[in-house]
Amino acid sequence: MTARVSIQAADFNVGDQVQALRLGDKRVGAVCTFTGTVRDRNDGLNVSSMELEHYPGMTEKAIEAMIDDALTRFDIFNARIVHRVGLLQPLDQVVLVAVTSAHRGESFRACEFLMDYLKTQAPFWKKEQTPNGARWVDARVADDAALAKWGIHAVNSEGLTAPSC
Repeated sequence: MTARVSIQAADFNVGDQVQALRLGDKRVGAVCTFTGTVRDRNDGLNVSSMELEHYPGMTEKAIEAMIDDALTRFDIFNARIVHRVGLLQPLDQVVLVAVTSAHRGESFRACEFLMDYLKTQAPFWKKEQTPNGARWVDARVADDAALAKWGIHAVNSEGLTAPSC
């Protein structure tokens, strides 16, 4: 069985990741995937690059706990999350969430839940390069609201401090 969480600088192949997740599990009738890419605009400014930082070990542990939570909430078989770190360019893949289940509905819901959880609870820090210089990306009220629909209340959009450069 392949690892459920991978934090890496290298790009990933979605097809290879899905194949590894499904390998040998004849129960799988549905696979839902979400792939996020780096945008070239954010908050009205052009973005020329994005740098992601994390705390090795702590980040993987937090994401493993998210997957464990999804396994108790939804009728799914397995999940895989790949998240890139380091310097990324617009259109680069940054995150993959893949979920297997017997039927599509549970996979869709679990995939959305995991993505909402990742956006607010995973210990990553993003720094964008814009025409106005570098800036840390703050959490958004909308991300907290997305997580709240799952009964998890977090306040990440206020009082955050980015790591120092």
